[in-house]
Amino acid sequence: MPLRTEEMLLNVGPQHPSTHGVFRLILRIDGEIIQEATPVIGYLHRGTEKLAEDLTYTQIIPYTDRMDYLNAMNNNHAVVLAVEKLMGVTVPERAEYLRVIVDELNRVASHLVWFGTYLMDIGAVSPFLYAFKDREKIVDLFNELCGARLTYNYMRVGGVKWDATAEWIEKVKQLIPYLRSQYDEYMDLVGGNEIFLARVKGVGKYDADTAIKYGLSGPGLRCTGVKRDLRKDDPYSVYDRFTFDVPVSTAGDCQARFFLRMEEILQSLSIVEQAVANIPDGPVMAKIPRVIRPPEGEVFSAVENPRGELGVHLVSKGKDKPWRIHWKRPSFSNLQILPRLLKGENVANLIAILGAVDIVLGDVDA
Repeated sequence: MPLRTEEMLLNVGPQHPSTHGVFRLILRIDGEIIQEATPVIGYLHRGTEKLAEDLTYTQIIPYTDRMDYLNAMNNNHAVVLAVEKLMGVTVPERAEYLRVIVDELNRVASHLVWFGTYLMDIGAVSPFLYAFKDREKIVDLFNELCGARLTYNYMRVGGVKWDATAEWIEKVKQLIPYLRSQYDEYMDLVGGNEIFLARVKGVGKYDADTAIKYGLSGPGLRCTGVKRDLRKDDPYSVYDRFTFDVPVSTAGDCQARFFLRMEEILQSLSIVEQAVANIPDGPVMAKIPRVIRPPEGEVFSAVENPRGELGVHLVSKGKDKPWRIHWKRPSFSNLQILPRLLKGENVANLIAILGAVDIVLGDVDA
């Protein structure tokens, strides 16, 4: 007699350690095979875009810290870049270099959190301890620079809030070779581990055409062979002054997304190394009015954050508060492909696939 199975609904989350925030998945499963997956978002929604309509431009910056809270520096950069573009502000060179340094250090810190938690999601605890030990060194530098460890509120329209001391720059220089040596340890620990590779190779696979149709960006797009990175394709700040590569793969699976993010750590360290070696002297803030009132108009600007392209659409009526502001959030866009990836998969692969997307719920629900 053939085995009889019965479909059932399974809730994953919203309180679940491997959803990396308050995220719920409703699974319709037949045995151990997922027939349908429905993401349910909104548990963390704070109405940031609506709140911004009653905030001055400087007051908006702390709210961006709390969107993708693992990537606050790049969030700050995106919104001030939009305002500067609308106002025609020229940012001092030293401030631009400082922005690049903190952006790339934040990218490394974000990828380290992802590396550690992803490995823990699929059963390995040691990489988590390695990753957080090294991330702490970056967090300590941010704390010294701006007085905060997670929500930095560092950038300002026209520059940055605080200058870096010579001692701080020297500490950054000393950190780079250490993190490079630690990268080799990560690869020794995980990169060739046959259990890990068996869990991620060929799992959650899609091609470039699918990635583009779903509007993916960042490693989720580059893992299909599409070499798109705003730091190269639409350079902002002073990124066009640095030499670095954009890692790509054509495999399109969880393994490819893992190795791409790890390679991006090395590329970010290379950018930081070049920036601290060539940072000029000078002011860190442009001369701008105390009350910021961009001219009437609208603008779109975007930065490359660790999860993909973070865009800001800003509409001004010439007042000290925006008329409308909308963020194009990479975690929200990248999450759209999840139901397609999970359909027909074994439940055992669910967390490996979700973790490889690398979402931050504040970035999904903002």
